[in-house]
Amino acid sequence: MRVINSHKRKLNQPIKKVSELFKTLATKNDKIWPSNNWPAMRFKDGLSLGSQGGHGRIRYTIIAFEAGKHIKFKFTKPEGFNGTHELNIITISDHTSEINHIIKMKTNFKATFLWVFIIRWLHDALIEEAFDTVENYFSEEKKVPKYNFWVNYLRGFYKRKSFQAKQA
Repeated sequence: MRVINSHKRKLNQPIKKVSELFKTLATKNDKIWPSNNWPAMRFKDGLSLGSQGGHGRIRYTIIAFEAGKHIKFKFTKPEGFNGTHELNIITISDHTSEINHIIKMKTNFKATFLWVFIIRWLHDALIEEAFDTVENYFSEEKKVPKYNFWVNYLRGFYKRKSFQAKQA
């Protein structure tokens, strides 16, 4: 299956301010990734070209990188996710920028099932929450994540499964 999944958010902030925030991604002082609600993003050699890492069960390698502006990853797991995802910051005007995230991949039969029924739902909630985190950094009015029933169910299922694995 061919997958294109895109998320965009306009921010009333100049690219310089947003870029500085994005330089914290996957660091101990990460101001983007909502790791209080999701598995943290980590890389073996930090944010650098060729570094391997990911979040939770999703694994990837950094194949393009421009600090604070662009990062592109190639999936290595789950098996059957053949493609990339990337995060970009774009100048709209002197006082407005846009952040976007896009997945472009082809999936085999098993990966298609995994994407359609599980990962897409969790991914969409995670990316929107990350974008909320960025927006909240610059705003007095804070956005609070609200998950739909299916995302809540999947998150509960994986938490129970993780807890049971720790007990074994």
